[in-house]
Amino acid sequence: MAARPPPLSPDVASGRIVESSSLTAHFTRIVVEVPEVERLCLPRGADTAVGIYFGANQYAPGRTYTVRHDDRPARRIVVDVLMHGDGIGTAWADQVAGGDTVVLAHANSWYRPPATADWQLLVADMSGLPALARILDTPPTTATTAIVELVDETDLAYLPDQPNVLVLPLFGTGNGVSDSALAQHVVSHTRAGGTGYCWFAGEARDARAVRKHLRHEQRWVPEQLDVMGYWRRSSADWDSRFALVGADLYSVYTRALDEGKSAKIAMEEFDEALERVGL
Repeated sequence: MAARPPPLSPDVASGRIVESSSLTAHFTRIVVEVPEVERLCLPRGADTAVGIYFGANQYAPGRTYTVRHDDRPARRIVVDVLMHGDGIGTAWADQVAGGDTVVLAHANSWYRPPATADWQLLVADMSGLPALARILDTPPTTATTAIVELVDETDLAYLPDQPNVLVLPLFGTGNGVSDSALAQHVVSHTRAGGTGYCWFAGEARDARAVRKHLRHEQRWVPEQLDVMGYWRRSSADWDSRFALVGADLYSVYTRALDEGKSAKIAMEEFDEALERVGL
């Protein structure tokens, strides 16, 4: 008799693939049925994401994906997987079929522009495109500039067209092909007047550069930015180096929380600790 899998943690749910289809030249759309979707406690944030693990439990290999569409009455979610290189996410999306099982866990969201914001800057490369698209599903109430680093012009059609949004596309840089130009464009498009807000989803080192510029040079307060590294260049090398010092560095994050600091400040201090050791 086969052993039963261990019980799922409270924020973990099993899922079944309903269908998979090629959406664009660079994205595969996957529909997942999640019978106990309430276990995930999916946030209502526009950039809600969830970890999808390609096996029978949350210890299987997995990746985090934006919930592009959330149909809780039907107990289904939709994710658009960026097809690039030979990563495990691409390999999974390339072969996944209806009936396959996955485990979902650790839902989160970050996009929270303050009510006092007069304008916002939304910045993403291809990895952040689904999250940006979901943000733009709802017409922004403030003046919005979206800077996007794309593979080619066909990727622009993936984004919803909103009249109050100026989209500035960049081609031929970033996305693992060459150095990203996103950080430089954030610097040049940060307005001097009014209260701004920046949401960034791209490579981790570029996220660090954007955060440092806004926090230290522009003197923005933490509530004015949500800057995330969605992926990391040379991740295998980084992982091996982090494994040697990770426990000590992670204590910087937990200590900041213990001192009553916000999760944003704790993450900033953790990233500064990473930078000090060359990570």
